[in-house]
Amino acid sequence: MTRVTVLWNAANPANAAAWHETQAAARALGLLLHAQDVRSPQDFEGAFARTAQAHPDALLVLQDSLITMHRQHVVEFATQQHLPSVFSTREWVVTGGLMSYGPSFPDLNRRAATYVDKILKGAKPADLPVEQPMKIELVINLKTAKQIGLTISPNVLARADRVIK
Repeated sequence: MTRVTVLWNAANPANAAAWHETQAAARALGLLLHAQDVRSPQDFEGAFARTAQAHPDALLVLQDSLITMHRQHVVEFATQQHLPSVFSTREWVVTGGLMSYGPSFPDLNRRAATYVDKILKGAKPADLPVEQPMKIELVINLKTAKQIGLTISPNVLARADRVIK
């Protein structure tokens, strides 16, 4: 793999840091990124057409609410193009994406409940420490792998927190 299309929303200021980190990681890995910026629902078809013309080896989707609203459409495109796709949350993989690697939101929600409990018992929110996600999960969809003609190695499957068959 040498060419990766990155679908992202540059209009979202929170994505700027993720985009810069993605570029740095790509340079370190010797990958060529093909950025596809979507800023509105109307931008998806053009981004998909340009991606299909570029013939990338994979698709990386940066987390964004606009893109998430079109999750099904993005996953269908990746599958139709036989593109291995990587996302940051498991919901994408449940929808049909190939794999995700990112924080476990159920775990984050449980941990947030402990903060609510502390606050309701009188703790001052400003006195509570900021925490990073503690559980990062790898989720793989074998059905999607089969649809796009990709074999996932047993070593990778053994490391997955969840495998969707």
